[in-house]
Amino acid sequence: MSRPSIPENYSKSDMATGYLINGKDHTRQPRPGQCLRTFLRELGHFGVKKGCDTGDCGACTVLFDGEPVHSCIVPAFRANGHAITTIEGLAGGSDLHPVQQAFLDAQAFQCGFCTPGMILTCASLNQRQLKDLDTALKGNICRCTGYRAIEDALNGKTNVETVTGGIAFGRSLAAPAAPQIVRGAARYAFDVEVADVLHIKLLRSPHPHAKIIAIDKNAALAVPGVHSVLTFEDAPTTLFSTARHERLTRNPDDTRVLDNIVRFVGQKVAAVIAETESAAEEGCRQVGVTYDLLTPVFDAEIAIAGNALAIHGDKIVENRISDPKRNIIAEIHGEFGDVAEALAKADVTYEGVFNSHRVQHGHLETHGGLAWVDADGVLNVRSSTQTPFLTRRGLAQIFDLNPERVRVFCERVGGGFGGKQEMFVEDILALAALKTGRPVKLEFTREEQFTSASTRHPMRVAVKAGADKNGLLTALQIDVLSNTGAYGNHGRSVLFHACSESMGVYRCPNKKVDAVVAYTNSLPAGAFRGYGLPQTIFAVEAAIDELAEQLGLSPYEFRLRNVIRPGDPILSPPGPHHADIMYGSYGLDQCIDLVERSMRTGDALTGLPKEWLVGDGIALTMVTTAPPDGHIADARITLRDDGYFDLVVGTAEFGNGTSTVHRQIAASELMVTVDRIHLRQSDTANGGHDTGAYGSTGVFVAGLATQAAAQRLAEDLRAFAAVQTNINPDLCSLDNGSVVCGDYRLTFFQLAAAAQAEHKTLMANGNSTGTPRSVAFNVQGFRVALNKNTGEIRILKSVQAADAGVVANPMQCRGQIEGGVAQSLGATLYEELLIDDRGQVINPKLREYHFPSYADVPRTDVYFADTKDAIGPMGAKSMSESPYNPVAAAIGNALKNATGIRFRDTPFKPDKLFPALQEKFGAA
Repeated sequence: MSRPSIPENYSKSDMATGYLINGKDHTRQPRPGQCLRTFLRELGHFGVKKGCDTGDCGACTVLFDGEPVHSCIVPAFRANGHAITTIEGLAGGSDLHPVQQAFLDAQAFQCGFCTPGMILTCASLNQRQLKDLDTALKGNICRCTGYRAIEDALNGKTNVETVTGGIAFGRSLAAPAAPQIVRGAARYAFDVEVADVLHIKLLRSPHPHAKIIAIDKNAALAVPGVHSVLTFEDAPTTLFSTARHERLTRNPDDTRVLDNIVRFVGQKVAAVIAETESAAEEGCRQVGVTYDLLTPVFDAEIAIAGNALAIHGDKIVENRISDPKRNIIAEIHGEFGDVAEALAKADVTYEGVFNSHRVQHGHLETHGGLAWVDADGVLNVRSSTQTPFLTRRGLAQIFDLNPERVRVFCERVGGGFGGKQEMFVEDILALAALKTGRPVKLEFTREEQFTSASTRHPMRVAVKAGADKNGLLTALQIDVLSNTGAYGNHGRSVLFHACSESMGVYRCPNKKVDAVVAYTNSLPAGAFRGYGLPQTIFAVEAAIDELAEQLGLSPYEFRLRNVIRPGDPILSPPGPHHADIMYGSYGLDQCIDLVERSMRTGDALTGLPKEWLVGDGIALTMVTTAPPDGHIADARITLRDDGYFDLVVGTAEFGNGTSTVHRQIAASELMVTVDRIHLRQSDTANGGHDTGAYGSTGVFVAGLATQAAAQRLAEDLRAFAAVQTNINPDLCSLDNGSVVCGDYRLTFFQLAAAAQAEHKTLMANGNSTGTPRSVAFNVQGFRVALNKNTGEIRILKSVQAADAGVVANPMQCRGQIEGGVAQSLGATLYEELLIDDRGQVINPKLREYHFPSYADVPRTDVYFADTKDAIGPMGAKSMSESPYNPVAAAIGNALKNATGIRFRDTPFKPDKLFPALQEKFGAA
C-alpha cells in the first residue's frame, strides 16, 4: 500500500509553526486543549467523523506521518511539524487512491459513516498486516456491513456490476452516493459550516425519580459565552411521544420537551445555549437544581404489582396509557381455542421462561442536528433522522406552528437501526432556535447515546407449547413482560409486534397471549431492529426445538410440518386478524430446505480438543412487509431539460440501500440506465409525504410509490411522443432513453425540448399507502463450538436463507443480511447495557460495551428463495431488519444441541454459561 508522506523538500523547520494537512500548510493554531479531530473539522475536513471521542471506534482515523491514529484522542498541537492525511487528501492528485477504488468496487460500506476512517487504516497496512486483519482492523468499527465486503475490498474483489443498458432491477448496481462516500465527501448531519451558530449542552438528571422544586440559572448565565438557559418554565407543556408513527394513536402522550419531573438518570433537565461547547458545558455545571426525591422502581414485576409509586401518575387513560396508576402502558390478552385443555391432552409439552436484555443501537453517528429560522420565518431543522416528515408534524404540534412553516430534512444518516425513529433532539433544537433567533447545534456524545437515548426492550417471555405424536402443534402460549423504561414511546407497538408474527408463523388450533408492557425508572426503551420479535422468537423457537427433540424429529422436519402455508390464516391472539396481510409470495419452505442442505455440507470437523462441544441450531422468523395501520409514501419524477430525470422521494438513506433501489425501479420502468435518474430525498421542502424509513418499508412501500410515478410518466412519455409523431400510442414503446413510435425514435432530450416549447412539464406522481401487506421469511442456521471448561463460544458456520421476493439488488441485500446477523450476534453473545441498583448506566463507553469488530464476526453464507411477490415493487419484499430476528434463537438451539443444556438468558457470555456447564460437566 502506498502511504502519503511528507514532501521531500519540506523540512521540519518549515513545519515548526504550521500544520501540513493533505500536503498543504496551515498556519491556523488550535485552541488550548483542542483535539485533532475537531481542529481538522473546523478546517473543513468533514470526512473526519465523530463516533466516540474516546479512541474506540475509528471513525475519526487520520494518517499521522503515514500511520493511522484516532484523531479524537490526539491533542491537535502534537500535529505541528507532522504530515496529516485525511480521507480528502488520500488520493493526492489522483481521482481515487487504490484503496478507495477497491472499496468502491466491492461496495464495502452501507451507511458509510465509518468508511473514511476504515479506508485510511486499510491504506496504511503493509503486507504483514494484511495477513492479520483481525489485529490490523481492531481499531475500526463498522456497525452495518458485517465486514465481509470490507474483506472483499482488501482482496481486490469486485462486487458491483457495471452500469449498462437493460433492466436495472435485480442487478448488483452501486449506491448513488458511493463515489462521495469513499472520498469522504458524503454529507451527514454536521458536515456543513453554519455561521454564528450557538451550541447546546444538556444538563441531565442524576436521580432516577424526582420532582424539580427550583432551578437557579444565575451562575450559569454568568459564565462567559453563555447565551441562555432553558428549563421546563420556558418550554411548551404539550404532551407528546418521542416515537414517530403515522398514526398518533400508536404512541402514549407521556413526554414534554422539558419536564418538572425526572423519571430516569440521564433525563434532560435544562438546555444551556452558548457561543462555544465548552462554555455550554461549564454552564451546565453551574446550573443549580433543587430536587424532591421520589421512590424509584426498576423491576417491571414490582412496577405493575400495584404497590409501586405511579411513574406517570399525572397522566390519564386519554393519554393512551392503559393503567397509569399501575405503571401499565398497554396489555394484550387473547386466546384461540383452549390452550390449557390442549396442553393437558398433548403427547409432548415444553415450558420455560426466557429473558432478553438491553442492548444499544450503536449507530456510529450519534443523535443530533442543527436548527435555524430563515429569512422567511421558516423553522429549519437539519437532523440525523429516519422520519423527517413525522418529525415536522410533531414539531408543528408541540410549538403550535403551521406545518408549512417547518422544514425538517437530512442528507445521509450515519446508521439508525430504529434508534432514529424518535424525536430526541429536534424538540430542543426547535425550542432553542425559536427562543434565540440564531442557528443552534446539539450533538449527543457517545456517553449520552448510552445513557439518554433508547435501547431495545428487555423482555421476560414465558412459553408453553404442546404437540401430538404425529408431530403437529396443538398448543402455543406466551406470557410477556416488557420493560419500556421511563417513557412509553414505542412500548405499545413493540409489544403487539412481538406477539404477532412470532405466533402467527405456526399453524396451531390453540394459541394464547398474555402480555404487559411496564413503566420503570430506567433508561427508556424504543424502536430497535426487529421491533420485539427477537425477544419472543428466542422463546418460541426454543420450544419448537424442544418438542421436536422429544418427538425424535429433526428441527427442520418439525418446522416444515407446522409452519403456515399459503391459504392458512395468519393468526396470533388476541386478533382481530389483519385482513390486509396476504401471501404475496411464499418461500419459507425453500428457506428451511436451503439452510438444511447448507448445514449438511462442509468439511469434517477435525482438530478441536475434547473440551470443545459442537452443536447445530436453527430458527426462523416471519415479518409483515409494512407496519399495520398505514404507512404512506409519495414520489414524484420529472423529465429534465437534458433528457435525464429528477426523482423526489421522502425516505431517508442510512445504509438501508433504498436510494439505490429507487433509482433501479425508476430506471427499469423508464428503460434508461440508473445514472440518468437523479435522486432528491428526505426533505419536507420537496413536498409530498413519507411516513419514514422504518419497519423495512423503504423498498416495499416507498418503492411502490416510485414505481407508480415512473409507470405514469412512462405512459405520459408514450402519449406525448405519439402526438409528436402522429402515431397511435399503442404502437409507441420506451427503449434505451428514447420513445420509439413506428419508424420514429425520439430521444428523451428531444421530448423535453418539445415539451418546453409547449410550456409543458412532463412529470408524474406516485403514492403508496402501505396496504395490502405481504409476508417475508428468514431462516438462520449456526454450527457452534463451546468450551465446556470456560464457556467460550466459537461460530464454526453461519448460514441464512431469505425470502425477499425478487431481490432488487443482490449485493446490497446480501450485505443487509450479513450486517443484521453480525449485529444480532453481538447482542446475543456479549453486548449488554448494564444499569445498577440506582438506575445508572455503568458501561457508557464503547470499550466497556463491546461492539463486534472484524475479528468477532464470522462470514455468513446467504441464500435467497426463488419467489416473486405479487404486491411488492417489481416482485420485491422487505429485507432489512428481519435478518436480525432469528439469530439469538438459533444460537440458543445450537448451544442446547452441543451441551444438552437449555440456556434461557441472553447474552451468552462465558461467565453466565459457566455455572451450568460446571454443574453438568464438572470442573476442568
